[in-house]
Amino acid sequence: MRNIKLIIEYDGKGFNGWQKQPNKLNIQGEIEKAIGEITGEEIELIASGRTDGGVHSLGQTANFKTNSSIDIERFPIAINSKLKQSIVIKSAEEVEERFHSRYSVKSKKYRYTINNSKYGSAIYRDFEYHFPIKLNVENMKKAAKEFEGEHDFKAFKASGTSSKSSVRTIYKAEVIEDNDRIYIELTGSGFLYNMVRIISGTLLDVGIGKIKPEEIANIIESKERARAGKTLPARGLCLVEVTY
Repeated sequence: MRNIKLIIEYDGKGFNGWQKQPNKLNIQGEIEKAIGEITGEEIELIASGRTDGGVHSLGQTANFKTNSSIDIERFPIAINSKLKQSIVIKSAEEVEERFHSRYSVKSKKYRYTINNSKYGSAIYRDFEYHFPIKLNVENMKKAAKEFEGEHDFKAFKASGTSSKSSVRTIYKAEVIEDNDRIYIELTGSGFLYNMVRIISGTLLDVGIGKIKPEEIANIIESKERARAGKTLPARGLCLVEVTY
């Protein structure tokens, strides 16, 4: 039995997220179906984590077990030939049997993109959130640093989160300005349901002066969802990479 690790890029628009669901278009199901057609096996694809409907990925990681003898170099070409163009297998690698895409994760990096121009973009509208009011990026940068470290992020999780503990570690939190675009990049041990989108919404509130940078620590400590910002739309969020 071989254990195959895939790196996957996808445009989340039109999908009901990563997770397999009956009668709903999802990314996991599409890839499993493609691999099944190639190997003749029923495949279970295990991802580093689930992304919501509309969320994109540059580097989702997933693995599956197979008895197929297909050359590892041919796997991406073969799988891609069976997939929609909005999903691309970027690489395939044979890994040791105990490798597990979810349990072996050391860190994940997410990026939220805000288009801060006056009129937005027609071409990139499905990959960013347009916010036409000029943001104070320096204040957003200061506020972002308050999220670094181990905290109870209860104030930054959506209701319906199944995780028992809301304690997570953010290794790096950055706000990067590139002309009219503002990128919020968070690298951490793991993230709660909607956590990155809520942190991004909170930093947006900092950018418009609704929340002061020095208030972030108190919001974290309060564990009150109502004190944090709104959940920004899924289209601006992208899973950049998973580290093992």
